[in-house]
Amino acid sequence: MTGRLSGLSRSAGLSGLVLALAATVGLAACGSDDGGGGGTPAASTSAATSLLGPSAPAKGAPVKIGIVTEGKSQVSDMSAQNTVADGTAKWLNEHRAGIAGRPIELVKCDALGDPGKATDCGNKLIEAGVVAAVFGESAVMQDAWKPLHDAGIPVMLYATSERALLADKDSTFILSDPSAGPIAVPIQVAKDKGYKKVTSIVIDVPAALGLETTVAPGKYKDAGLEHELIRIPPGTADMTPQLGPVVAGDPGMVFVLGNDSFCISAFNGLRAVGYTGQITSIAQCITDATRKAVPGDLLKGIEITASAPIGTDNPSTQLYKAVVSAYAKGVDTSQIGGMSMFSALAGFQIATSKISGDVTPASILSAVRAMPEAELPGAGGLKFKCDGKATPLSSAVCTRGSLAATLDAKGNPSSYELVGTSAAG
Repeated sequence: MTGRLSGLSRSAGLSGLVLALAATVGLAACGSDDGGGGGTPAASTSAATSLLGPSAPAKGAPVKIGIVTEGKSQVSDMSAQNTVADGTAKWLNEHRAGIAGRPIELVKCDALGDPGKATDCGNKLIEAGVVAAVFGESAVMQDAWKPLHDAGIPVMLYATSERALLADKDSTFILSDPSAGPIAVPIQVAKDKGYKKVTSIVIDVPAALGLETTVAPGKYKDAGLEHELIRIPPGTADMTPQLGPVVAGDPGMVFVLGNDSFCISAFNGLRAVGYTGQITSIAQCITDATRKAVPGDLLKGIEITASAPIGTDNPSTQLYKAVVSAYAKGVDTSQIGGMSMFSALAGFQIATSKISGDVTPASILSAVRAMPEAELPGAGGLKFKCDGKATPLSSAVCTRGSLAATLDAKGNPSSYELVGTSAAG
């Protein structure tokens, strides 16, 4: 990937679309699903202690922070996010002096994929007296967000493709660029490899199609590329009827967006109809199931855009695993949901580190807006700055760019690189 990245500045973000889709269809991250190993060895006890940092205990009255996650619903299991949130708060309270020197007290609520329950979550947090909220993934995120927004309570979240949240200029902070991975990375790969067209094979669900139908057409046109969108329903095992005519024409480069079962069908379908060109995808497509079902000669060379550098040994995964080992035992660190919650809550603590005086929704808003550019914990080196200038797409977004990697024949990334433009203003 070195040649492709040479024309890009090195800072990164996460695609909100990827995690919104993950919440909707229950996706897993790229990395070995080994029940906790996450594809990289666990740090030794002494090394983990060093990664946690020196003791810096929070003192005084607690600061209440709301946590809203999907929890375990009929369509997804994001329950690990609550465990990670608890563990991250303990780490921040013991090693990072909490918020403004005071301990973080979490008020948690699961939306369970139900709009009514999500609204109840927002109201519950308000009644509990939270001064801010941090969201995990949820298919009904907007319903939980609206009561908090109407009450003037700031909300920070790792990723979303919800238009209302992206449009908010007042109190919403998004730690990713929704268009970076699924749109910007395929465009750059296509241009660097000499393709004139990109065909996107996308699972037919709203979370996946939102930006593909609104933002993508303009981005591809501006890049001088032709773009074709192929929508295929979830659960389609044999995609050859849809893909045959596409490959018979001129598909150019192919980008695949969906869950692992969808991507398995797409990859094998492309192979069956004779496609031999470049494939790009998202990390959630590459699971152990994918590695078993898709031949290695097809996996080799697929370029993926990722939300976190899971599956490799690097400072981000080392820190996350150290926190999980010390404070959130039993969490599978190969899954993206836990790591995104860790990044969101730890990022919120960094964004509010300059707060002074009383800790209130207003003082938190001021502190986050005025924060200096900082590295987002557990996110592969990406930096964030919530001054509204990261991307013209939305003033709520704090970063832009994406992690990217090339797969080997076993379907594993050797390393991730930061792709995009710095959010520093």
